[in-house]
Amino acid sequence: MADIIEVRNFTFFYGSFRAIRELNLSIRANQITALIGPSGCGKSTFLRSLNRMNDTIRGTHVQGEVLLDGQNIYAPEVDVTELRQRVGMVFQRPNPFPQSIYDNVAFGPRVLGMDRTQNLETIVRESLEKAVLWDEVKDHLRTSALDLSPGQQQRLCIARTIAVRPEVILMDEPCSALDPVATLRIEDLMRELARDYTIVIVTHNMQQAARASDWTGFFWLGELVEFRETADLFSNPREALTEAYISGRRG
Repeated sequence: MADIIEVRNFTFFYGSFRAIRELNLSIRANQITALIGPSGCGKSTFLRSLNRMNDTIRGTHVQGEVLLDGQNIYAPEVDVTELRQRVGMVFQRPNPFPQSIYDNVAFGPRVLGMDRTQNLETIVRESLEKAVLWDEVKDHLRTSALDLSPGQQQRLCIARTIAVRPEVILMDEPCSALDPVATLRIEDLMRELARDYTIVIVTHNMQQAARASDWTGFFWLGELVEFRETADLFSNPREALTEAYISGRRG
């Protein structure tokens, strides 16, 4: 399995505070990578670094490289708008626009001009189908997205993300606001989406990481303590700190 993202000696600063220290890892294409660790350990900062969402925070800066398909995304010539099309983000709480279901999914393709070269109806339908939402909303596409349940809203946000044809989908605790049934639906959906996309997910739920991911990285105080195939990390961690965290003795 080829690597789609390669992180080399990556360090991230909020002003003078070093939130991530000399990170090195590779993310495999069409796999699900989970990032675990206690609050404030740097995992969400790292996730947002993968499509430069942290650029919106004043005073941040980086050292090192993040290569996407071999190109450093922090190089001066990189078009950040294009980068965020290629590396989409699904946030912790569902954040549908106060528009119709249809317009939510069509928003990105319209902004990018995809509707001038592709059939917008097809894009919307295929995106909702991939998000396993089409059958539930196909007769209500012009109704407000805010009328959907939280679980449906999160799947709509996933549909909105994949409508612009990304290569990578970042998910920042996408199930934390959902009930157990909706959570399992999102996990099943992630497995389906990994056939076509690379997924990186931050989660505080170690059972979710164990169930849903192929690879897991354990963060602690801004450092990547251990990064291995998920089954190996949970069954036979190499580092004592990893074992202490996943067993609940540290957290």
